[in-house]
Amino acid sequence: MKLQTTVLALAATGLISGCATGPDRKSGDPFEPANRVIFNFNDGVDRFVAVPVAKGYQKVTPQPLRTAVSNFFSNLGDLTNAANNLLQLKITDATEDLVRFAFNSTFGLGGLLDWATPAGLPKHHQDFGLTLGHWGVPSGPYLVLPLFGPSTVRDSMGLVVDVKFNPLNYIEPAVRNPLYVLQFVSVRSDLLGASSLLQQAALDKYSFVRDAYTQQRKARLRGTGDNAVPLPNYDDQDDSGAAAPAKGASGAAAGAPAGLPNYADPGDAAEAPNAASGSATGAPAGVPNYTDPGDTSNAPAATPAAASGAMTPMPAPQTAPTDKNPQEAAPAVQ
Repeated sequence: MKLQTTVLALAATGLISGCATGPDRKSGDPFEPANRVIFNFNDGVDRFVAVPVAKGYQKVTPQPLRTAVSNFFSNLGDLTNAANNLLQLKITDATEDLVRFAFNSTFGLGGLLDWATPAGLPKHHQDFGLTLGHWGVPSGPYLVLPLFGPSTVRDSMGLVVDVKFNPLNYIEPAVRNPLYVLQFVSVRSDLLGASSLLQQAALDKYSFVRDAYTQQRKARLRGTGDNAVPLPNYDDQDDSGAAAPAKGASGAAAGAPAGLPNYADPGDAAEAPNAASGSATGAPAGVPNYTDPGDTSNAPAATPAAASGAMTPMPAPQTAPTDKNPQEAAPAVQ
């Protein structure tokens, strides 16, 4: 019965949208006139029915119990995630989903407690709409479904299959229907903060929800892609596109990768001294000579006496000859 209602709703939406061919249509959203009508209807139902029920649910239900209810339905959703991951040939993700379900169902009291996430098993979010997109089915125009909210043509077709994947669909109606209502109230209760933010931030709620939904679906579809985008090449290349080889004349250290700057200590690779500059042997070219000349054994000998190590006495200073008497030359001291 639930599946038939969904199909009828989709068919009715398609008929209404097909009649909406007025001049107000915009590129990327050809069904906008009909979408806005359905959006306003959903918004009225949400404000006057869903939000009061969700707020009452928050007041009468303690936070630990609300968390347990959310964990229970999230645990059932892991089966849907596993089925769609298998259809996308994502064996690792599907295995993690099945392990999450088994782990939380066994040790989490039927899924009321989430022990899989702290244990390192990631939570995946998959549906049949993403599976169709994974295999190249285009999303189609944006579409607003009655009571179900934002969607696309592709996602609305996937919703029909997701209903068949839902384990609640195979429970007795006496238990299934109350669980559906509880799931809806629990999800709406978790989104009360988001709806308050939407009321304050959005000038046009329809455009805001449409753009947010479209971007979210594109992000999830990219996140589920098998082919990762290759990282850019950050190697230092010359104009020809090839990495510059290491050159000995540039002073690059031996064994360094090509194209990398030379960070070697110039003292490690000493060059031949420049005789004209007077630099000491073993010092790099261009560096001043701070070596004591007496410590070098190859200093040139100025004189034979200096080479032998003997000190030559300095000659006494010579005075100019004079014809005067020394006594007359000396000034008189009073």
